Amino acid sequence: MNDRTAFVTGASRGIGRACALALARAGAKVVVAARNRVKLEEVAGDIRALGRPAMVVEMDQSDSGSIESAFAAAAKEMGPITILVNNAAITKDTLALRMKREDWDTVIQTNLTGAFVCIQQVMLGMIRQRWGRIINISSVVGEAGNAGQANYVASKAGLIGLTKSVAQEIASRNITVNAVAPGFIETDMTAALAEDLKSNMLGRIPLKRFGTAEDVAAAVRFLASDEAGYITGHVLDVNGGMYM
Repeated sequence: MNDRTAFVTGASRGIGRACALALARAGAKVVVAARNRVKLEEVAGDIRALGRPAMVVEMDQSDSGSIESAFAAAAKEMGPITILVNNAAITKDTLALRMKREDWDTVIQTNLTGAFVCIQQVMLGMIRQRWGRIINISSVVGEAGNAGQANYVASKAGLIGLTKSVAQEIASRNITVNAVAPGFIETDMTAALAEDLKSNMLGRIPLKRFGTAEDVAAAVRFLASDEAGYITGHVLDVNGGMYM
């Protein structure tokens, strides 16, 4: 990716970590952002072991000030950010009837508003460079819905709408904005689910396996490449066929 600078949120583990490594292997300089510096340093070490530059920034996606400071520091040290992967997200699951307003607000603030603020940090630089890739990590549940996750689903569906709107606004500047919607992916978050729930989910997947973080990262790497230059406003499903 010709030494372009990529900024990956939620990069300390799972899908974010896999995306950071995939972009590094493709030739990018990578800024890894999350709240856990210790885990971020491990990811940065893995990137440097590939011979690519890496920078760690602590960032709280629910705090606009934290986001602004993180992006300013990253651009100062690593140069203009022309690839953004909005991956950071949280869950606070419960049925809508019982959902506390605080749990609704926190998930929307982090997953949707935080992603929007991240996009705002890079838009002007991408416009000046006349090249950019913004990739928002949505979810299959943002397309199909899921009981007990009204807040999370709303945030992920909102990301799809945000993707399409921003794509229209900045396409003329050679900047693409796309979303990747993973299905059931084997991560720390899904590992905690009950075995009967996992079995039920597997039965709904035509490819008869759960996805890996690397499956998602491969889609992100493609959308961040020059080869994907004529794709924008698109939602790329990486779900094994569980939603079509």
